[in-house]
Amino acid sequence: MAAAWPDVLLVEDNPDDMELTLRALRRHGLEHPVHVTRDGAEAVSYLLGDSPGTSRPLPKVVLLDLKLPKVGGFEVLSRIRADERTRRLPVVVISSSREEPDIREAYRLGASSYIVKPVEFEEFVRSVGIVGVYWLTLNQPPA
Repeated sequence: MAAAWPDVLLVEDNPDDMELTLRALRRHGLEHPVHVTRDGAEAVSYLLGDSPGTSRPLPKVVLLDLKLPKVGGFEVLSRIRADERTRRLPVVVISSSREEPDIREAYRLGASSYIVKPVEFEEFVRSVGIVGVYWLTLNQPPA
């Protein structure tokens, strides 16, 4: 049996934050398939492919950290928005940065939402759960 195409692309280099995010989604009953990339280059390759004309189903949402190795989160977001195939893909930035310039830049580049990573475990779980419920069950994208 082939694995289902993931509904969520999680772009996160911190193993602890990755595990917390996956746990938060499960805790909110969101057993949707998740694919994890651990750096920006891997995320861009996964979404856009290595060659033009590559086409595959897109996830329902991308959860994107900003501070990533190889290719930073802002560059990942910029590349997602520059490609016709991924231009309308929901991208939720989940970052530890509360800096206004980071928030402004994320929205300027086309972020769908910007969430500051809560420090407290329960608040992190609640925040990620709300994001997951909205984008995976409530949001109605075009066909």
